[in-house]
Amino acid sequence: MHLHKLPRSSSSFGNAFFLAAHHHVFDLRVFDNRSFRTNQKRFRASISCSFLPSIHQLNDARLIYSVAPSMGHNQESHPESHFRVPAIVDALEEMKLTPKVAGSKIKGDAPTGFALIRPPGHHAVPQGPMGFCIFGNVAIAARYAQRVHGLKCVFIIDFDVHHGNGTNDAFYDDPDIFFLSFHQDGSYPGTGKFDEVGSGDGEGTTLNLPLPGGSGDTAIRTVFDEVIVPCAQRFKPDIILVSAGYDGHVLDPLANLQYTTATYYMLTSSIKQLAKDLCGGRCVFFLEGGYNLKSLSYSVADTFRALLGDRSLASEFDDPNILYEEPSTKVKQAIQRIKHIHSL
Repeated sequence: MHLHKLPRSSSSFGNAFFLAAHHHVFDLRVFDNRSFRTNQKRFRASISCSFLPSIHQLNDARLIYSVAPSMGHNQESHPESHFRVPAIVDALEEMKLTPKVAGSKIKGDAPTGFALIRPPGHHAVPQGPMGFCIFGNVAIAARYAQRVHGLKCVFIIDFDVHHGNGTNDAFYDDPDIFFLSFHQDGSYPGTGKFDEVGSGDGEGTTLNLPLPGGSGDTAIRTVFDEVIVPCAQRFKPDIILVSAGYDGHVLDPLANLQYTTATYYMLTSSIKQLAKDLCGGRCVFFLEGGYNLKSLSYSVADTFRALLGDRSLASEFDDPNILYEEPSTKVKQAIQRIKHIHSL
């Protein structure tokens, strides 16, 4: 494990941030988008985070996270954008989920990574930015895991309410990277159809499951058990990367799903166990969408609890009275269709 301490950047622009995992230790790099450049196979960068953990701290951690907030991204169209990551960090501190207050609590097991990034990345395409996204954060991490750490097979789960078209396209013909997305049918950017399954050598390693509006906790439990688990078991990943979007929450204004804070706790716990079963616990989450500050903050905090093995506090935030009946017949039809296409 090599951790390079680089000078701090004074830039207030957005950052591309990624983590990659090797033998239960996470290698952290933060890139400022004005100084980011490549020199053959080496990266030069300016560090814009305030703290670099020691190797001892990394080895003792159960959850490793770092912060790369955007201070200037999309302020015209989304003036609240630069508040999202700070709001999450405030919630983590208030709920005693940061190293400041957790102390020796976060020790013992193989660590999981969580990159609290702005801007998000799963819509970014090679031609340029798209959908609030500048860099393909998860795509960069996947290639880094392969080329630097020798983790050949990368399994990507995208649970943002919108289809991650950028990640989808980046690996559409790659047999060593499995991209799995479940998202609201008909939502931005209009991609992620059932028949988008990959091409060439990568045919079958892209799975897109558009879910009907109104899908919620029950639908996601079924998706995980009947789609995600068998796909991952068949693929045998060396690491799992997660595009963690929280805009499927029932309180989020940009979509029409019924995920709750408890949904994200369940999903995170299940992914963590899947990584433990299949790839030595190697798993990294990357923050994607989420546009209600309160539901975003509470859901990320409960994600942290799941990763730490703490009990969920979702019942203190979720209001079951605002939920309505899920479209179970349509959900079942969608799941059966994708299982047939991918022979699950």
